[in-house]
Amino acid sequence: MLDGVMLLWFILTALSVLYVAIDIVSTPEANVMKWGFVILTCFAGPLGAFFYVLGCREPLPGTHEQYVSARWRQVLGSTMHCAAGDGLGIVVGAAIGSVLNLGMAVDITLEYVIGFGFGWLFFQAFAMRDMAGGVYLKSLRMTFIPEFFSMNILMVGMLMVSKFWMPAVEGSGSPASPAFWFIMSIALVAGFLCAYPMNWWLVSRHLKHGMMTVRPKAAASMPEGHAGHEGHDMKDMKAMKDMDMSGEYAGHDMKGMKAMDMSDEHAGHDMKDMKDMKGMDSSGEHAGHDMSTMDSSGPRKPGAGVLFGMGLFSVVMLAIAVAVVLSLAPRG
Repeated sequence: MLDGVMLLWFILTALSVLYVAIDIVSTPEANVMKWGFVILTCFAGPLGAFFYVLGCREPLPGTHEQYVSARWRQVLGSTMHCAAGDGLGIVVGAAIGSVLNLGMAVDITLEYVIGFGFGWLFFQAFAMRDMAGGVYLKSLRMTFIPEFFSMNILMVGMLMVSKFWMPAVEGSGSPASPAFWFIMSIALVAGFLCAYPMNWWLVSRHLKHGMMTVRPKAAASMPEGHAGHEGHDMKDMKAMKDMDMSGEYAGHDMKGMKAMDMSDEHAGHDMKDMKDMKGMDSSGEHAGHDMSTMDSSGPRKPGAGVLFGMGLFSVVMLAIAVAVVLSLAPRG
């Protein structure tokens, strides 16, 4: 029975990864988020593809900014980023621990170290360093707290599934077995669901980013509605070039051009656009980033006491999960 379920799961996963990897190329999202969805789909299969379509895929051209602005989609992106980076490290740690035949406590420690290390040092701080002005050390400081909180809760969900399920399935403790990857995939989905509420808190307190919108520089530097004016202006210039400037028409046209009011709403609009373009960040892939997706509504960033309390909560939850696994989980 389980073999049939796993076969169906792996077939659906392969199709889902293929779909997401191809379709996400045209989605105006940050590259790290694109890779995150591909990695998540490698483990979450059709659920990963569902999360991508539901939370990130642009339904119509030019609507991505508005589409991903909903709080629950922002949190979905934040949780996905955590599950992809930390989760991949945890799975790699579990595979290494299995090959080395490590004890349960050492295996859990290895999973946590690799998961947190990869998720924080690379997938968060390095990949998102543009949001810290390109300074890696600053990015490390900015991302440590949200990464630590989210990682702890993600690990809780993964431990409770993988460490209790693997001993019950013969051969699943070895990375050479398909059952190992199937169980770790379901464990990652469980960790994702557990980490979602924590990421909601982090995003709503402006401690963590969610979905973003990144468009090509040419499209990003073109203010909304300006493309139509540009085409119209080019057409008018061509018509003026072809215009016969001799005789009475020349005088008539010069008179009309002289009477043109350059301070009308279009001139004001262009000056406003130039001012906006001047302030636009033109460096890196985030040149087209829609900052409106960074939700500024809701509570302000919490104080040190609240942060300590939430951090303590995440640590206690993880400690309880580890204690339960070490005391109750059967040994394979």
